[in-house]
Amino acid sequence: MTTLDFDLHIIGGGIIGLTTAVKLQARGVKVTLLEANEIGQGASCGNAGHIATEQVFPIADASMLRHIPAMLFNPAGPLRLDWRYLPRLMPWAMQLLLNMRAEPFERIHQALSSLNQNSLQAWQDFANQWQLKDWVKGQGSLLTIENPNSVNPLIAHGKRLNDIGVTNEWLTKEALLEREPALQDNQLNALFFPDTGHITNLTAVINQLTVTFRQLGGHIVEHCRVLDATHSVDGIHLKTSQGAMIASKVMLSAGAHSKMLAKQLTGINVPLDTERGYHLMLPHESARLQIPVSSMDRRFIMTPMQEGLRLAGTVEYAGLEAPANMERAQVLLSLAQPMLNSPLNATDSKPWMGFRPSTADSLPVIDKIERVLLSFGHQHLGLTQAVVSAQMIAEYYFDEEHTIDPKPYQLARFK
Repeated sequence: MTTLDFDLHIIGGGIIGLTTAVKLQARGVKVTLLEANEIGQGASCGNAGHIATEQVFPIADASMLRHIPAMLFNPAGPLRLDWRYLPRLMPWAMQLLLNMRAEPFERIHQALSSLNQNSLQAWQDFANQWQLKDWVKGQGSLLTIENPNSVNPLIAHGKRLNDIGVTNEWLTKEALLEREPALQDNQLNALFFPDTGHITNLTAVINQLTVTFRQLGGHIVEHCRVLDATHSVDGIHLKTSQGAMIASKVMLSAGAHSKMLAKQLTGINVPLDTERGYHLMLPHESARLQIPVSSMDRRFIMTPMQEGLRLAGTVEYAGLEAPANMERAQVLLSLAQPMLNSPLNATDSKPWMGFRPSTADSLPVIDKIERVLLSFGHQHLGLTQAVVSAQMIAEYYFDEEHTIDPKPYQLARFK
């Protein structure tokens, strides 16, 4: 099957691939989008919905080390490590540990900041352009505490962020409860982040972008898993579950499933693993909160959506094949209830598990190498950084000057 009448094949139809597809198709690039399942139905529809511009530090720091025993032995804790997966995880985990050192930690932090400081405005501009305004909100978010021992760490965290330009406001208990009256008065203080946002209906955003992409002339092939990719003189040969294809250019945005294809397309072994995340959706609680509320003490987030209240935020290291442990999703209800001043309605609640693609240095791969574009590995920030990443890919595609220094995200860092 020859498909050279397309300029670009995008492998992976999550929020990263979809936003890029719309942006490029709108600029005259003939794009076909290949998705292994259905468009936007992985982590893109199951994430916390938080445009988390305040999260500018690597996914792990030295304080994480003391939690490793609990990770191994508490299957319901906020961080869980499946001991059976440990041998496969170790090469990635060792590089993660090395990146906790002061120099790489600071470098990674600066690179995350560069992406995040542009992300909310990029989303708002994108929403205005493509009729997404009803679902993309920029009303801020909260980080709360309830343990008196957490007051000073929260103050320090807020000061550290303010000092580097991540604006936040300290809230007393009274100010917090005035802002979110549904919270229990055991919540002592909070930081309010005005330059963050959330998406109130991820499914609607994905559906709208899918319709837009098709209206612009884009082509979608669902249930099309790319099994193998090889270079040849006439293009890039893709072996897929729907037959062979020849692509003139490809972009890889297959999230946690990108590692093998990245090696085939570039020859480089990217240190990529998956942080399995869980959520619990409460469909009868859509009006409980106004904005996302995270708990520093409980290590999870509650996001109000049109479809309900989404409880999310656990991390599990168990790879791509292990079955989901939905007890981890149910635990989120027991974390949320004590933070709220009246009982949650958990009727018809729906648990979910998905895969976050995390590199060992917490930074995405955003690059162009000859006929191959790359945009994957965004860890917890795929939704946050989707539009900014699409802009960077468009700059690569059209050989334009970069608005963000691209070097920290280039594949060469793993050579």
